[in-house]
Amino acid sequence: MTSIGSLLATLAVLAAAALGLQTYAPYGTTTAVGIALGAASIAAMGVVLILAARPPLIERLFGGLDRMYGVHKWLGIAALALMIGHNTIEPDLEGVVRETRAGEFAADVGEIALNGFIGLLLVSWIKRIPFTRLELPWPIWRFSHRFTGLLFAVAAFHQLAIDQPAGINPALGLYLNALSLAGLAAWLYTQFVAPFLRPRRFVLDRIDRHGAVTELTLRPEGRPLRWQAGQFAFVSPTGAGMAEPHPFTIASAPAADGSLRFGIKALGGWTKRLPERLAPGQRVRVDGPYGRFVFRKRVQCQVWLAGGIGITPFLAWAEALTNADRQDIALIWAVTTRDEAFAADRLAAIAARHPGLTVHVVASREDGRLTAERLTGLVPFALRDSELFYCGPTGLRDAVVSGLKAMGQKPRRVHSEAFELR
Repeated sequence: MTSIGSLLATLAVLAAAALGLQTYAPYGTTTAVGIALGAASIAAMGVVLILAARPPLIERLFGGLDRMYGVHKWLGIAALALMIGHNTIEPDLEGVVRETRAGEFAADVGEIALNGFIGLLLVSWIKRIPFTRLELPWPIWRFSHRFTGLLFAVAAFHQLAIDQPAGINPALGLYLNALSLAGLAAWLYTQFVAPFLRPRRFVLDRIDRHGAVTELTLRPEGRPLRWQAGQFAFVSPTGAGMAEPHPFTIASAPAADGSLRFGIKALGGWTKRLPERLAPGQRVRVDGPYGRFVFRKRVQCQVWLAGGIGITPFLAWAEALTNADRQDIALIWAVTTRDEAFAADRLAAIAARHPGLTVHVVASREDGRLTAERLTGLVPFALRDSELFYCGPTGLRDAVVSGLKAMGQKPRRVHSEAFELR
């Protein structure tokens, strides 16, 4: 289902293209198409920078930060494709415009912006370094994106200063200038204001290690964070070389004292160093909450399916259950070994207080892989009458949903939230 935010972002780009075609139609088809491609590219880049600022109101229009970042990613790719198209189909305005030094300079810097965006997009695309097993480190990937605003400023100058025919309709220029200013303002906010204004200050209260999983419990230093069970936040410990923000689900329900708990699995360099670099009393900055993967009270029959560390939002959901919640809920946690089920006892205790909640841990090495057939046997109600909520590797979700569909037991709806933000 297409979100309102996706439609608005698309319309912003199409409007620029339409204005470009309309404004330059009298100067020939080739010129009009070339200008339309360039205008659409500027509009797409402006929207990309606005989305990168993570405005809460706009996030709601997209239905979650994961979906908003998905549009951000593809708009960035579209912007580069449109820019290449603009560079290929060059507008022919010879004899129509009066050439100036500023216009010639604007044409030259347009080439700089194009080459810069090509390099930036290559870095964005290369998550894994070709012909190796090495992944491009998150800090390098994130640092490269800080140049986006500078390149966009160059592109915005190009469209502002390039020579234009006398008496041209100013609507296109005004529209692109407005989007350019909004995009640059969003970039400046993201780089220089948000890091100081947005995060809340917490203190690391305790560290619990469960094999490859580290649980951090944080208590607020000032005004506590307000969140819904299932949302996530960007965590940034101060000092010890760990200050680069990383997103993690808040693995606890909202508490009266404002404390937070995160369950973090050692999957990369940063998360592997985390247990050794942190100590109780250390300050941690938390930016959030984000996401829309929250508990739906109105859904009567629910299947919560977790793969590995994907249990964290369901831990928060389970803790948030009250005596007034009468839903039928089956929680199935797929892990490799039972030792990985670090919160199994905690979930069992919650299930004992809530008769509608059943919990099953499926360890693939001991019990075999979780299949659609096995899932139907663990759920005490018909899956086709339920809604499935999933968090974990996409492969498990796709295999289970495909199997349920083949059995005629596909749930009414499948909810998930992508945790891939690049």
